[in-house]
Amino acid sequence: MSRPELQAPPEIYYGDIEAKKYTKNTRNQQIQADMTYRALELLNLPPDEPAFLLDIGCGSGLSGEILDEEGYIWTGVDIAPSMLEVALEREVEGDLFLQDIGQGFGFRPGSFDGAISISVLQWLLNAETSHPTSSPPHRLNRFFTTLHSALKNPSRAVFQFYPSSDDQIQLITSIAQKAGFGGGIVVDYPNSNKARKVFLCLFVGGGGQQQVPKGLDGEEVEENNRVRFEKRRERTKDKNGKRRSVKVIDRDWILKKKELYRKRGKESVPRDSKFTGRKRRAVF
Repeated sequence: MSRPELQAPPEIYYGDIEAKKYTKNTRNQQIQADMTYRALELLNLPPDEPAFLLDIGCGSGLSGEILDEEGYIWTGVDIAPSMLEVALEREVEGDLFLQDIGQGFGFRPGSFDGAISISVLQWLLNAETSHPTSSPPHRLNRFFTTLHSALKNPSRAVFQFYPSSDDQIQLITSIAQKAGFGGGIVVDYPNSNKARKVFLCLFVGGGGQQQVPKGLDGEEVEENNRVRFEKRRERTKDKNGKRRSVKVIDRDWILKKKELYRKRGKESVPRDSKFTGRKRRAVF
């Protein structure tokens, strides 16, 4: 399946249907919560002190709910109107702004005690037009420069994102450094394809004394993921005796593929019925 940021701009991809579907998905809720708690851990705010945080790409407010539970005041920005509509329907506590972060922020200098962002930065790496101001380096520069101004000195900003290559990580970190940030990349569970998470941990001020936190070790999670993987696939051998993996094609798998094809606009998708995915007798 193609990555969401390669299918359409975020304000289009997260339309009314997708915004509600994403928010109601219990798996998305759990993943968002886990990554938000980890981002707050890396943010390393002083305990038992009030803080005003910026949630970049706040969406429907899933991360904002965690910020509320932890006792923080927050403001959220997002480019997708449908996501913000869902956030309003859910009556989240934070102030919400419709904002293209690639055009920069207009907040007063030193407004925030910190910032978090979950699954957003990779969207800035796609140019929607050929105009120079739409290029990823230009948008990243506007983003980091204005964010640096909006944060207090000292403070931190933590971004969880999904880079597709080391070149993307290098581009993001180099532009952040040029904007005045210190810090670097934190990778949790680096040996696990599924559990691996990349965080950009940036510092404002601090006299260069702040150290980049260490990522979490992935040995135990890697083992768990391997077990779950093998439960989903049957192991067999080819005619040469070599072991290979075969997908388990059942009713749930077929319905999921049909849903994907319909979402992509494919017209010749067979309708669902009680016979979908049933086993057929072999014909000799």
